[in-house]
Amino acid sequence: MQNSDELPFFSRGQLALRNGNDKPEIWCAYKGIIYDVSKSRMWRNGKHYEHWAGQDLTEELADAPHNANVFDKFKAVGKLVTNNSDTL
Repeated sequence: MQNSDELPFFSRGQLALRNGNDKPEIWCAYKGIIYDVSKSRMWRNGKHYEHWAGQDLTEELADAPHNANVFDKFKAVGKLVTNNSDTL
């Protein structure tokens, strides 16, 4: 994974546009890092079972049948702005 200090920041609104419908990219966030899952056949049309792209999936992963290592195979493209001290 790329050094997270080098990744650009994206807002929740910018992440939401990468849902597989509004823009060609399909992104989701986990623990503050945004991953590009566009090439995964499991995320076609921005949906993976009951999970939707374009959002932070940190809390939802607890109910998934896999662990956080699932993101190891995807490219980190940014960091999610999580509070007012983060900048774009």
